[in-house]
Amino acid sequence: MMAQLYFEDISEGQEVTTLSQHCDSQRLVYWAAGSGDFYQIHYDKDFAQRTGLPDRIVHGALKHALLGRMLHEWVGAEGSVKRVACQYRGMDMVDKDVICKGAITGKRSENGENLVDLEIWTETPEGQKTTPGTATVALPSRS
Repeated sequence: MMAQLYFEDISEGQEVTTLSQHCDSQRLVYWAAGSGDFYQIHYDKDFAQRTGLPDRIVHGALKHALLGRMLHEWVGAEGSVKRVACQYRGMDMVDKDVICKGAITGKRSENGENLVDLEIWTETPEGQKTTPGTATVALPSRS
């Protein structure tokens, strides 16, 4: 478990702790079962290839959830994730890591909360951004 992150300890441009998740076919089947997204491009290689894909692809909603997990782990037990939004702009392929990253774009105090705005994204092991987005989290203050 990471040490608690505080509002006073962060600054614009700082990067979020990276989360990397290997997405094999078993993970995709579990996600399909949990989410109800049984579109065959996620678990049936022959079907995916018949649609023109090189192989099975990771569910977009799974990548969204991984970005949320990255933020949840980064803010610590006393922080909270207020908003996560992303767009599915590229494919992440089965049996590869989905790498979640982020950077602080601003910080402010508003309505008694210490809010931090971020640019977030997933990328392939080759560095191609596939799921760009934004987020806002709240962090505790040291005072």
